Amino acid sequence: MPTNKSVSKAPITQFVNCRILRDHKLQREDLWVREGRILDPEKLFFDEEGYADQRVDCEGLIIAPGFIDVQINGGYGIDFSQATSNVRGGVALVAKKILEHGVTSFLPTLVTSPPNIYHKVGTTSTPVLSTCPVSHHCCHLEGPFISLEKKGAHPEQYLRSFQSGGMLDLIETYGTLDNVAMVTLAPELPNSEKVVRELAQRGITVSLGHSVANLSQAEEAVQNGASFITHLFNAMLPFHHRDPGIVGLLTSDQVPQDRTVFYGMIADGIHTNSAALRIAHRAHPTGLVLVTDAITAMGLPPGRHTLGQQVIEIQGLHAYVAGCSVEQALEAASLHPAQLLGITRCKGTLDYGADADLVLLDDAINVRATYIAGQEVWRK
Repeated sequence: MPTNKSVSKAPITQFVNCRILRDHKLQREDLWVREGRILDPEKLFFDEEGYADQRVDCEGLIIAPGFIDVQINGGYGIDFSQATSNVRGGVALVAKKILEHGVTSFLPTLVTSPPNIYHKVGTTSTPVLSTCPVSHHCCHLEGPFISLEKKGAHPEQYLRSFQSGGMLDLIETYGTLDNVAMVTLAPELPNSEKVVRELAQRGITVSLGHSVANLSQAEEAVQNGASFITHLFNAMLPFHHRDPGIVGLLTSDQVPQDRTVFYGMIADGIHTNSAALRIAHRAHPTGLVLVTDAITAMGLPPGRHTLGQQVIEIQGLHAYVAGCSVEQALEAASLHPAQLLGITRCKGTLDYGADADLVLLDDAINVRATYIAGQEVWRK
């Protein structure tokens, strides 16, 4: 009789009594994990079916893929845009702390800064997509190639344009692109089309944000390879019926057929009114990516904190749950960002062979436990 035991003798963990998020819906079935990856139970049929070295009872809980935050500026006193003596240690601290929120992968985000900050911080950040083939791509660089008019909290004195023609400006500013997963820029800047094309060809996600671009400029950027919108509605022209600006990408008929435009939303009820969030989601539900845009103050009491090269005052912290189904909200925090980054082979799904980065939640979407590579790393 055929046997599969020779394939691997590594221990197996079986999550039982589960409701797991698979194929866009919650399904009641067990989840099997071995060697850090989700296992196809049919391959255990002959000798190992029903056998597990460890069982985790998930009665009353939901299992979803670990959350992925593509825009997080820091937290717990750590500012990713500060060139400290221990950049890796700071990233590691935030990575540990956000496990309680179900976040298992993230892109440390640097706001507009002087070149020396990028040269030091951008080349030393610890990869946070550790078991993916894109592990060497970890940073999100938000600026400095953005609009003065829509700079938001970015320091004006460090804003730059593509005055040297494009890519040369990026290298002069960032030092290297080897560690970069995403760049946010304003597509209306002269020579930006060259930059968008080159970044996309290098496999770097191009996001549109902090911009006064009209719809045609935004559509051209997408046609050149841009695929994301940084914090939709914030730091861009407001929607207008004659020219909806970047917001119009959600329903544009000029987006290539094989392209999905994703958009980040800060669903805290403050950055975006809940009605605006629902409008965006109903217009383009498969593009929603939930982001925190968290800063150094996350996890700390109100007071004075840094954001890059500036000091800001935090007077209160708020949270808001998006007005969509549980399944849609969970996919907006896991599947969609993985699709955006092109890493669904290993992250953002519970498909067989994917990394066993898991978050266990109750029906109120409170995180109860977090697993990375099948190992419990946090439990409430």
